[in-house]
Amino acid sequence: MSQQPTASRFALAFIFLSMFIDTVGLGIVIPVTPKLIAELIGQNAYAPHAMSNAAWYGGWLMAVFAGMQFLFSPLLGNLSDRFGRRPVLIISLVALAIDYTITGAAPTIAWLFIGRALSGMAGATYSTANAYIADVSPPEKRAANFGITGAAFSVGFVIGPVIGGFLGEYGARLPFFVAAAIAIANALFGLFVLKESLPRERRRKFELWRANPLGALVALRRYPTLIGLVGVVILMRLAHDANPSVFTYYTMLKFHWSPRDVALALGAFGVLMAVVYGFLPRLLVPRIGETMAVLLGLTFETIGFAGYALATTGWMMFAWMAVWTLSGLAGPALSAIQSKLVPPDEQGELQGGLACVGGLTSIVAPALLTNLFSYFTGPSAPVYFPGAAFLAAACCVALALLLFAASQSRLRAAAEPA
Repeated sequence: MSQQPTASRFALAFIFLSMFIDTVGLGIVIPVTPKLIAELIGQNAYAPHAMSNAAWYGGWLMAVFAGMQFLFSPLLGNLSDRFGRRPVLIISLVALAIDYTITGAAPTIAWLFIGRALSGMAGATYSTANAYIADVSPPEKRAANFGITGAAFSVGFVIGPVIGGFLGEYGARLPFFVAAAIAIANALFGLFVLKESLPRERRRKFELWRANPLGALVALRRYPTLIGLVGVVILMRLAHDANPSVFTYYTMLKFHWSPRDVALALGAFGVLMAVVYGFLPRLLVPRIGETMAVLLGLTFETIGFAGYALATTGWMMFAWMAVWTLSGLAGPALSAIQSKLVPPDEQGELQGGLACVGGLTSIVAPALLTNLFSYFTGPSAPVYFPGAAFLAAACCVALALLLFAASQSRLRAAAEPA
């Protein structure tokens, strides 16, 4: 027993580095994606309504990615329960590298859709990483350790978008090839360094009926206490997709930011999120409890999204960003609450099922949110309001807050002696 903490620390270090490198690759491409889409549809990125049109395509690109995740995440989650986390992570990263290469070389907009479909098919990196963390963490430390992926994501976002913004000055395609190289480097890192977290005696038989979207959703129904929390995940995911779907288009249109400006803003966002994910779950969750952490996180997220929607100058985005990033308290605590309701040999299935739910939500979210942005910034808008998508996101998080509070009240009532 005395060796477990040391083993867990090494495992968490491996996961942090893997997720960090992966996120650097993801962050590199964000500042230049609108310009690449505008180029492929034959428009100047700063021409009138160019961002509205590019956002429309960008939303559908994200919807294709989410659709593939919805279909394939349960399969990969179940495969990780059968064959281990390590091979699934490595395969996902290789597919991501292929996606970036296709996107960087894309001669038409159709090739962007092909690349995103491939990436979505193997997009199990974060759900598998969470299953890995559940494997090596005792229940009382899971909330803090789930913050590892959030911290890695945030630190990667400090570096990735900044690199992407500066590389984007030399062409909208260059960052995608750099991201492909980083993804391959990460896959090699996993191949030679990452240790398997799921021992053979804890693996279970692969069952096809559980390894598809319908089977994953049915499997979640076996845990009635999860149902309300799944609703919270849906609303949170619907709202959260406003950031990758709309942020770049919104700031370029409303505040005339360049890719470099977007990169610096996302870098600042990453610093704040790294602090929140890296320290607050470990400091606050043991003191205030997982339930209160989720309630506080969702409250800050609601306020932050509303602030984005109503910002009138660019510096206000940074101020509201500081508020929004405190929402990082909610994710790790909610993951910990969910993981405690599922046996150890079904953690991969749980994460695959939740990824399936998130993927299903994200089929709708990017198209909905970017269409809101496009409609309220286009020539036929009844009211010009670029912040419409962010205001809709704030409403979704407010509903998630109410649903979570109601779900926890029911759990407490069920636990009380009759």
